[in-house]
Amino acid sequence: MTFPRSALSAAACSLLGLVSFATTAFAQAGASGTTSDTVIVTATRQPTRIDAQLSDVSVITREDIERSAGRTLAELLGQQPGLQFIANGGLGKSSSVSIRGAEVRHTLLLIDGVRYGSATLGQATFENIPLESIDRIEIVRGPMSSLYGADAVGGVIQVFTREGSAGLQPNASVGVGSHRYSSAGAGIAFGSGPWTGNLQLQHQRTRGFSATNEHVPFGTFDPDDDGFRQTAVNLSGGYRFNADWQLKVHALRSQGRTQYDDGPGADTRADLTSESYGADLQGTVLPGWRSTVRLAQSMDASDTLASASPFTELGTFRTTQQQLAWENSVATPLGSLLVLAEHLRQKVSKPGQDYAVTSRTIDALALGVNGRSGAHTWQASVRHDRNSQFGSENTGNLAYGFDITPAWRVGGAVGSSFSAPSFNQLYYPDFGDPTVLPERGRHRELSLRWRADEHQQLTLTAYSNRVRDYIDEGSHVNGNIPTARMDGATLAYEGRIAEWTLAGSLDELRARDDAGEPLRRKARHGVSASADRQFGRWSAGAVLTARSSRRDTSYDDNFNAVPVTLPKYALLDLRAEWQAAPDWTVQARLNNVANRQYETAYGYNQPGRELYLTLRWAPR
Repeated sequence: MTFPRSALSAAACSLLGLVSFATTAFAQAGASGTTSDTVIVTATRQPTRIDAQLSDVSVITREDIERSAGRTLAELLGQQPGLQFIANGGLGKSSSVSIRGAEVRHTLLLIDGVRYGSATLGQATFENIPLESIDRIEIVRGPMSSLYGADAVGGVIQVFTREGSAGLQPNASVGVGSHRYSSAGAGIAFGSGPWTGNLQLQHQRTRGFSATNEHVPFGTFDPDDDGFRQTAVNLSGGYRFNADWQLKVHALRSQGRTQYDDGPGADTRADLTSESYGADLQGTVLPGWRSTVRLAQSMDASDTLASASPFTELGTFRTTQQQLAWENSVATPLGSLLVLAEHLRQKVSKPGQDYAVTSRTIDALALGVNGRSGAHTWQASVRHDRNSQFGSENTGNLAYGFDITPAWRVGGAVGSSFSAPSFNQLYYPDFGDPTVLPERGRHRELSLRWRADEHQQLTLTAYSNRVRDYIDEGSHVNGNIPTARMDGATLAYEGRIAEWTLAGSLDELRARDDAGEPLRRKARHGVSASADRQFGRWSAGAVLTARSSRRDTSYDDNFNAVPVTLPKYALLDLRAEWQAAPDWTVQARLNNVANRQYETAYGYNQPGRELYLTLRWAPR
């Protein structure tokens, strides 16, 4: 296994400095937002304390989300270690997230355990998911195909919507901001006896800014403002039959109207619809045996209503995913055993001439085990998928950790992954190629973790990913190339020093194809840092995000690919919050303080300096 020397040397130097700083300040440590007793479920598909995980995981809390006014979900995720976001403009414009240099189609997005995204594009869609409906987000980096099947090559992002709890907890918020932005939200969570429930409503709109500039390919530039509006509802409920069994249901629906440039003249307008519905029956079958049956469906649709381009088809691109799963967690002498059976059906449609194939099914069986004995921790999983288009596929993952001391842990992992081509890549008329092969990956990881106590953690992770039959849409459209490699290292710290809550990360990445050429839109260097402090009824914070230059692709008049460079950028966001009364808070946030002009995709603008004001009411 080889790792890039530049990545390890840069991370090692930073590691020494941060360890020195953190250990010096240890005596002053206090509580932080994500502590060692935080329980997550995404990394192993079983509830597990975050400090028992061998995977590289992060949690974005509801408090983090409320502090991020004006930022999209993709931008919020892009501030996390090892993640980069790509967006074709601002709010409501096509956006995606890359994990550890993998392609955006290699990021699996779940909403309350339900697979969500576009099977026509072959990637998760983030632009229409309402932040007001989200309670927390779990991020797992590294291959997860052995638990979740196809597409979980770079990792998994799971969004958990709000749920009810004991008592009555109403909330409301209003906000205004740059580009004539306005928002309003209200909700109520409750719980009484065996019943719990939650209802959350949100509406936002913005006039926006021009999503494109004169560099955008294919002559689609139009200098007008490209607006967005969205209305969303999140509903959940639960009923506990007895001490052992309960039923939980959840529903999310978001309806958006977006404008984007498709050439000079009238804007292209499209309706975006995001839906996720599910019901979970969970309980104890026998002592030590917990079982969950999940029935769920998600839908992603983009309906183009009007276009200035003669090449844009009017009508709806739609993906519907139906899921049935039976998950079992059984206590054994080796640890907690996961036994999973899952059925997934994906159905797609498009306007005009339809695809040659419009649906596929995936049936899967998986086994996993998570255990610990003394200083040793282990995790293993295997999965067999039977895909109606590509036949059978086996994936696996094995991870081991050893506690050198109570504060220090060293770990390693190996795994495999699988990613199926999208329906567009296979069957889009006059574009797709049904001979495109699935991608198969081999992954290796080494980690060193230092935890001073339950409130401070420093992690150095080095990884090497190799993907065979890689589909590079930038320069090898509709074809496979032999291999692509993503090698890198991430150094991340989070904790609390005196009155300061701090987090920071350094990323070093080398992502290239078999010819040694850089992969599109992958920054080699990345820095993220945040600091927050409470001053009585006031609090203040700052977030810094920086990325080095990246390669992208443009096209000449004959539609030939032309390599271009996206310049490096650094962004600083500031915020302040005042608790005006026990139930009322006022927040001001200034994003991109220096008004930097930057792009994450060639020819597409990102927002300049923006100011947002938010008033929140939440009785305590």
